[in-house]
Amino acid sequence: MYSNKENVNILTSLLVAHGVTEAVVCPGSRNAPIAHNLNECPDITCHPVTDERSAGFYALGMAQYTHAPVVVCVTSGTALLNLAPAVAEAFYQHLPLVVVSADRPAAWIDQQDGQTLPQTDALGRFVCKAVSLSEPADGQQRWHCNRLVNEALMACKRHGGGPVHINVPISEPLFYFDVERLPHERTIRMVEATEDVGCYSVLEETFFAAKRPMVVVGQLQGDEARWLGKTLWELSSEVLVIYECLAASAIEDGRWACISSEKLPPQHIDKVLAQTSEAPDDYYPDFILYLGGTLISKQLKQFLRRAPRAETWIVNRGGAVYDTFMNLAGVIDGRAGYILENTVVRLRQKKDRGELAFDAAYHHRWHQAIREAEHAMSRFVPCYSQLLAVKSFFDYMPANCYYHLHAANSMSVRLVNMFATDHVWCNRGVNGIEGSLSTAAGFSLLTHCEVFCIIGDLSFFYDQNALWPSLRRNFKVLLLNNHGGGIFSSLPGLKASGAHERLVSARHGLSAEGICRQCGVDYLSARNEGELLQGMARFLDKGNERPVVFEVFTDPAEDERAMKEYYQTK
Repeated sequence: MYSNKENVNILTSLLVAHGVTEAVVCPGSRNAPIAHNLNECPDITCHPVTDERSAGFYALGMAQYTHAPVVVCVTSGTALLNLAPAVAEAFYQHLPLVVVSADRPAAWIDQQDGQTLPQTDALGRFVCKAVSLSEPADGQQRWHCNRLVNEALMACKRHGGGPVHINVPISEPLFYFDVERLPHERTIRMVEATEDVGCYSVLEETFFAAKRPMVVVGQLQGDEARWLGKTLWELSSEVLVIYECLAASAIEDGRWACISSEKLPPQHIDKVLAQTSEAPDDYYPDFILYLGGTLISKQLKQFLRRAPRAETWIVNRGGAVYDTFMNLAGVIDGRAGYILENTVVRLRQKKDRGELAFDAAYHHRWHQAIREAEHAMSRFVPCYSQLLAVKSFFDYMPANCYYHLHAANSMSVRLVNMFATDHVWCNRGVNGIEGSLSTAAGFSLLTHCEVFCIIGDLSFFYDQNALWPSLRRNFKVLLLNNHGGGIFSSLPGLKASGAHERLVSARHGLSAEGICRQCGVDYLSARNEGELLQGMARFLDKGNERPVVFEVFTDPAEDERAMKEYYQTK
């Protein structure tokens, strides 16, 4: 039996019709009719999360895994505002998050009634579409309600995906569940046109006229990385391809299969760029093809902004103008995979005809620098530090182990980028520290693979409610705790400020042990190298019966020393 609220039933029917199968639901009374309907639907699995801020990121992690619309449902009032960070992240990651908020009738907004505020446009420009459903009184209002839900659910899938907001005013009484079946609703479909050769031909002439072309690959969603892996591998034999762990290909689980066994090794791009500083003109490109989302390396972005003769062409769904390197010449509204596949086809043809005019010495210089950086890293043994903890994670990971790795922002993702050979998930849309743990936790609920999250202490404690819901044994957290924001130690001049430790780095003495015990999560810890290596073997053991947090305590001064040694190693 379903709710007797007609707008709720229209919404529920269309969610199913548009393929929604997962919903994160937060507690509340005003949204109880929606929660009841979602729970009654055999096609939708509901996941309870109490903290709305955490719930938004749980849904984000699920959308990362499925790249299909995922609902997060909240009650009225400030509950909706708590979703703003996750919605902003979904907006910049182009993920189809469907925010469903219950609301009070419009007459009671701003009238000092409980849990009321103007909700319709509360998420602003961070949603692709915002609609508010009336409580239908006649056929025309019912048609309007149907159309608005269809519009929102189509918008969340356009141009690669994005968040939408469906606001649902519900009048009292709230708790009548006496409707036997959902209504059969008109479903409006949208079919995107296939790209034709015209969108590529504009780029082709410029790309193959260059002497020093460079392909830069930013963050990709997991399925994109798997699709592009083999193409990038083939392209890199003739064209310089720069990438990070957020763009690497591919693992395998029950949902995805590897396209290719080739893996692009870590490039250690910051170390490579340090080697180029004496003769940067020898390494500057004259053409840049930029695919995917954001980059981790600040040094890479600064290097490409200084390239005097380069022009950049960018490819993305929707044709957004991202002038990241300050030399944008063209934007292609299309799929990165389509563009790269066509580029490789033309590359083969021109190579067979002897028409390639690329500077082979330039290509060789870069690959020599990359090989030297890789060789230096293979010999580098850091002192006991966060860097050693992350290196040990990859060193001790069993061969042919299929897993998903999430990295939190700031120092965590930078350390992971030094060693990862497979795709890494990270909330780089806005680069906030909040929600990384919840995103990985939500992701872990939909896969049978092990899901690891490497995270710093500030990000972990900020998002500790991610451990509150019922997690599965496949979720494991490597917590790097140096009792503050370690990355701030690397910022020139900051240590001269009296506010450095207490107000900027947020020094603290917290441990995750108590949090883990109250949430039913297994806890491991290390305070020296011996404990680290012993604990890492236990942490990676697939025989764990519960989720695990492995907390590695380090000294910030030693963390800083390890990073300096990393850059100085030759």
